[in-house]
Amino acid sequence: MTPPSSDWTPIAEEAENAARVLHPESNMLPKPDHRRVLTVANQKGGVGKTTSAVNLAAALAVHGLKTLVIDLDPQGNASTALNVEHRSGTPSVYEVLLGEVSLAEATAVSEQSPNLLCVPATIDLAGAEIELVEMANRESRLKEALSAEAIDETGVDYVFIDCPPSLGLLTVNAMVAAREVLIPIQCEYYALEGLGQLLSNIDLVQKHLNPSLAVSTILLTMYDGRTKLADQVTAEVRSHFGDVVLKTVIPRNVKVSEAPSYGQTVLAYDPGSRGAMSYMDAAKEIAERGSTNGSRSGTL
Repeated sequence: MTPPSSDWTPIAEEAENAARVLHPESNMLPKPDHRRVLTVANQKGGVGKTTSAVNLAAALAVHGLKTLVIDLDPQGNASTALNVEHRSGTPSVYEVLLGEVSLAEATAVSEQSPNLLCVPATIDLAGAEIELVEMANRESRLKEALSAEAIDETGVDYVFIDCPPSLGLLTVNAMVAAREVLIPIQCEYYALEGLGQLLSNIDLVQKHLNPSLAVSTILLTMYDGRTKLADQVTAEVRSHFGDVVLKTVIPRNVKVSEAPSYGQTVLAYDPGSRGAMSYMDAAKEIAERGSTNGSRSGTL
């Protein structure tokens, strides 16, 4: 590692990092060889699921890739972080699931980037699981809405579906609609708790509803390098899941936590922060895996 020059300061480093985010022209990411639809799922709450979905989408958008976030969580946190309207009555994923509006009609552009789109979640989505039970093709409502023609209208390269912290019908819809699952796992004591159930559900969906579904990406979040536990969890996850785990880990970073309260992703809120740079690096890995120019890692 090259030692820092005599004029190096933490502020100078952060300014350099911010310049990389704000002026990415020299480091554009490759387009995927086919449009990628990723379901971001983990029924365990507080693992950085929504945070990862919106910040990975924002990082790809900054680098020239058109990206759509579908907020399938009734809490609407992804919609908040992207600062798109999600009051009751707004065209949202709820109406998309019911077939009342098209994907394009419910899609809003985030003010943070013209490449960053969002289908918001309103409070109406809270009752959707109950309503879906009575509907025909209840597990495939989102897949029908995300037809190739519908996504073509939006012109996106990536779709991230942010799931609620449960394994109910909304999450099943997300898995049926996607080809890939991205699982965020926090570097903490109970990291793998409940993961077996999630993988079992993915397996069931794969066997009965969506044969092309696979876990393509695992992202380690909330890494605290000051603890041995974080290293132990990281080693255990890498040992168990191999190349599916991204090399980049997302550190615990106060800027990542603060950003949503300002209606922003961390890349907009503090582009020079460690959290922003980590999501940039993770997005680069994801983009390179999805390109014919990059080495495509295996899936589970």
